[in-house]
This record gives sequence, C-alpha cells and structure tokens, in this order.
Amino acid sequence: MIVAGFILLAVGAADLVRQFAPRRWIGYLTVTVVLLLLGSVSDALLPMALALVVGALWVWSMPTERPAPLGFWPAVLLAVVSVGAVVGLGARPDAGMVGAVWRLRSPFGEVPFDLALLALGAGVFLLESANLVVRAALDGEHTWRPADPAVRPVTAVADTAAAPETAAAPETAAAPETAAASETAAATETDAEVASAPRDPRGGFKGGRLIGPLERILVLILTLAAAYPILAAMLAAKGIVRFPEISRDGETGARAEYFLVGSLVSWVIALGAAFLVWWAAHS
Repeated sequence: MIVAGFILLAVGAADLVRQFAPRRWIGYLTVTVVLLLLGSVSDALLPMALALVVGALWVWSMPTERPAPLGFWPAVLLAVVSVGAVVGLGARPDAGMVGAVWRLRSPFGEVPFDLALLALGAGVFLLESANLVVRAALDGEHTWRPADPAVRPVTAVADTAAAPETAAAPETAAAPETAAASETAAATETDAEVASAPRDPRGGFKGGRLIGPLERILVLILTLAAAYPILAAMLAAKGIVRFPEISRDGETGARAEYFLVGSLVSWVIALGAAFLVWWAAHS
C-alpha cells in the first residue's frame, strides 16, 4: 500500500511542478525533500526511492510539450504497478515513527498513515497527471476536437487575395511598381500562411485542465462515500451540458468521439483511484 502511495504522490507532484512551477528544478528539489522526509519518518525509504525512480521515468515518458513517445503504455504500466502494490503487498503492521503519533479519524473509522498517504497520492495524481493520460489516449486514437469552421473562410479569402496580386506582378512594366507588387504579394502570402496554419488541437484542453481534475476528485469522493445516485446525476449532467456542442457534429461524429473518449478515460482513472483506496481500506 505504501509503495503505491509514494509512487502516485511522486508522479502527481512531478506533473504539478511541470505545469505550475516557474523554475522546475526548485519544484523537483522540493518534492524530493518532502518525499525523503515522509519516507524517513514512516520507515519507508525503499518505497520512497522507488517512487523517485518511477517519477523520473514518468516525466521522461509523458512529456507535456509534445505527444508521448510511448503512447498510452506508461499509464497502463503505472496502473498495473499500483494495483499490484495495493493488492499484493497490503498494509504494513508498523508505520515507523509517524505511526506512534499518527491519529486520524473519519466517519468510517480510524485511518492509518499508509492509507492516508495512498489517498493523498491518488488525489494528487488525479489533478494533473490524469490530464496527461487523457491526452495520451486522445493522441493514440487521433481523436482531436475538429477546428471551428469559421477559420476556413479566412484562409480561402486570403488565398484568393494573394493569387490576383501574385499574377498581376509580372504584368507591371515599371521596375519600382514590380518590386512593390512583389512585396505586396509576398506579404499577402505570408498572411495567408499564418491564417491557414493549423491550430493546436490541444487548445481544447485549457478548459479541461480545470474541469477534468474537479470532476475526477468528485468522482473519487462520491464513489468512496457510496453516493452513487449523486455520481450518476453528475455524469449525466455533463452529457446534457455538452449535448449542444455534440449535436453540431453533422455526419462526422468527431466531437462526440472526442467527448466520449476523453470523458470515459477520465472516469476510468477516477474510478480506478477510488478502487485502490477502497481496497486498501478494506484489506
């Protein structure tokens, strides 16, 4: 259990540093020191060291600036390792120095330190790391939100404007006028290239970076609290809110596919985290 907690906490904290820290090396150093302190007081230096290694491998295999080189597989391997650590290793009988003073009560009973660390790691992982997993899934399936149709007419108009000016340049007799026409045509073509440049499809993730983590945290809490009717109502409400956007798909179905793949992957991650915490609490 403590192994999965440290691994998820290291991975989640590293992704938060990559996303929000202005100086990453300071953030990474802070995360390392915090994990070292937690491992020292809980007599778990070996799981802590393993978590640092897994966190470094995760940062390498799941970059934020470009598609993941290994695709979706690092997330699958991380899930297998986490489930194996929780199911196979179980809880420790002694939590070291912190176990002697640790007291945390909840409506469901006393919460051991290992279980609290696992819940903390799962929650931190759901904040930013899960966004990278969703992005890797959409990358692997080439499922991106289609560009808005309003962008295409701008490109067409720019190309149409560039063509007559480019064709009219050779017909000009005077040298200065020819040079001026050529410069105008070149500038127009440059504007057309800028207008016709494909937009970054990941631009659609900017809103999801806030909505997604909140949704996953709610799914985790409502699942652990066994509030299944509220959970079902929340997931249904998301589909209702997105219905107007999906209904503009026409015959392609691209927006519906984008919504379904992203939402299902996000929900599976949140439910998987809830399963880990639930299993650890009842084992």
